[in-house]
Amino acid sequence: MAQSIIKLTATDGTPIEFVDEIKGQGGMKDVFFSPDKTYVVGFFRDKQDATAKDRLTSITSVYRDKIYKQVGGEYWQNLFCFPTHVVEFHGRLGIVAPFFRKQFFFEHGSKNNDFLKIKGKEKEGKWFASASNQTRFLDSRERGTWLSYFRINILISRAVRRMHAAGLAHSDLSYKNVLVDPSGGNACLIDLDGLVVPNKFPPDVVGTPDFIAPEVLQTSSLKIGDANKNLPRIETDRHALAVLIYMYLLYRHPLRGRKVHDVDPQRDELLTMGEKALFIEHPTDATNRPNLNDVKPSELPWADVEKIPYTVCGPYLKILFERAFIEGLHEPAKRPTADEWEQALIKTV
Repeated sequence: MAQSIIKLTATDGTPIEFVDEIKGQGGMKDVFFSPDKTYVVGFFRDKQDATAKDRLTSITSVYRDKIYKQVGGEYWQNLFCFPTHVVEFHGRLGIVAPFFRKQFFFEHGSKNNDFLKIKGKEKEGKWFASASNQTRFLDSRERGTWLSYFRINILISRAVRRMHAAGLAHSDLSYKNVLVDPSGGNACLIDLDGLVVPNKFPPDVVGTPDFIAPEVLQTSSLKIGDANKNLPRIETDRHALAVLIYMYLLYRHPLRGRKVHDVDPQRDELLTMGEKALFIEHPTDATNRPNLNDVKPSELPWADVEKIPYTVCGPYLKILFERAFIEGLHEPAKRPTADEWEQALIKTV
């Protein structure tokens, strides 16, 4: 059967084509492929207002140009999957973005002749951020080496540093919005249509669980517009970046230990990651150390913070982990910047 191809014109006058078949669905958008698979078109399922259109137009023009149309701008095309155009079709607002590079799709997939059938699927960062996922599921050829993850973290830090230098915050930095390729040592930030422009465009989301900054969770019950409500911004990106780096090097979460704050699971989660957040390797408070009786065998030895403490990452990263998860955990101004992470990682390798 012949493919039905839709042709339209982007808001900036660029001709756009896509095959009329949904190829993917995210939390907010339906995704379609261009006929030659060089770009994708994602349409928001819910109606977007004029502010959303204005924000997307700014992201695909002014703020995209701030990164790509500077000296050396071509370099950043490998580290960002930046939206290129805004489109409208049948009353739905959408964006156009480049197709992911081939190294960000699984070549071998999972173990045992790809029993999970992930060969050809996107290398979402979550696959690589835990010892359990890696050892139980992934083909060894997909996993890379420990050095691969230092390189990946350098690239992620570099991309976040450049984004922050342009005055932008990601707002939802997590292992779901970063593609990684450990076998080749590559990384790319995606889902950039939700970028926060401070004092102009507020965030659409508060973030992904595991990566939301404590101060955002603490005020999550307050209504939008309340002056006391903390929203995603550059400082909350710094928390998420520190969590990503820790997880990609140590394959465990820095705040998920044995401590229980409430019998209600939802309330306990809010306190564990928010108001009562405590580093599992805090040097003077061991109450949140992981309980090794509760961990899966596949999570060992990485879940054992006595055997593999954060200090194995070297003196430069030790200092930054302490600033991120001890000094700056509840004081955002003390968190390391993306530039500091990049430099410390480079010095370490």
